[in-house]
Amino acid sequence: MTSVTDGDTIGVTINGQSTRVRLIGIDTPEVSAPRKTVQCFGREASRRATELMDGTQVWLEYDPSQSRQDRYGRTLAYVWQAEAVLVNEKLVVEGFAHEYTYESPYKYQDSFREAEQPARTSERGLWSPATCAGNTN
Repeated sequence: MTSVTDGDTIGVTINGQSTRVRLIGIDTPEVSAPRKTVQCFGREASRRATELMDGTQVWLEYDPSQSRQDRYGRTLAYVWQAEAVLVNEKLVVEGFAHEYTYESPYKYQDSFREAEQPARTSERGLWSPATCAGNTN
């Protein structure tokens, strides 16, 4: 793992090549979109993604139900860490990301949706009334 662009986009090195990766199944508030302002809880989501992944080794899992790249040329993948930690899901569980389905269902869709409910109910992270109450625009 080399860098975090924001909560749902990272940079990794694959066979010596720098590759931008968009995490499948989640959406975090924007911090670096060229046509958007920084959204509520965006900096916190990016900071958490950095804490989890910056400088660590990660493994990518591709999903045959999804395209290999998005319209911006980013590789679409699930990001795993040691001890079977699925980073995409962890960000949802902790309240740093929404479950996000782009066009078609994906492998972990049910798990991510289930993981989001306790975060909403307990008002964790972006679901807290003290932050965004779920409205990250």
